[in-house]
Amino acid sequence: MKTVDFYFDFGSPAAYLAWTQLPAICQAAGAQLVCKPMLLGGVFQSTGNRSPISVPAKGKYLFQDLNRYAARYAVPFRLNPNFPINTLVLMRGAAGLLAREPQRFDDYARAVFNAMWVDGQNLNDPQVVASVLQAAGFDPAAFMALVSDADVKERLKALTLEAVDREVFGAPTMFVGDLMFWGQDRLEFVKEALQ
Repeated sequence: MKTVDFYFDFGSPAAYLAWTQLPAICQAAGAQLVCKPMLLGGVFQSTGNRSPISVPAKGKYLFQDLNRYAARYAVPFRLNPNFPINTLVLMRGAAGLLAREPQRFDDYARAVFNAMWVDGQNLNDPQVVASVLQAAGFDPAAFMALVSDADVKERLKALTLEAVDREVFGAPTMFVGDLMFWGQDRLEFVKEALQ
């Protein structure tokens, strides 16, 4: 079966937009979506890259462009007023759930992406994270135990190193075989590669 490896961080609005489209793209192509959580800050540090928002003119343009794509995809999107958000705990949650309860990952990703890029919630606040998780049917205490687990911490580090080894420099990055596509605006190329 063909696969799309999807390297992402919840802190990337472009990763959110890609995530809204990739399941349908994969389903139409008979491919499997393989989610690969990574810590974007670690990738930036390893590659010398930085967030587009750190360049004011580029950041302003980027959010206009992301709004255009959200309209094209007919999905809700708004800039989180609390941006940037430290996603370490959230990404550990993704790595932990994919390893231990993969059947619950989609619910988790939906809850976190929507809280971040639709509802504009302050996910820097642990109490807000707990309420988002609870509303999505997760036990916040069990979640905190999961993200504190040494194996889960190592899993996220390993996935981040794997991304760097594959020459990922930003999020989202998708691979179809050895072909790499960076940015949610490359989804048409992902579709073509799957054909």
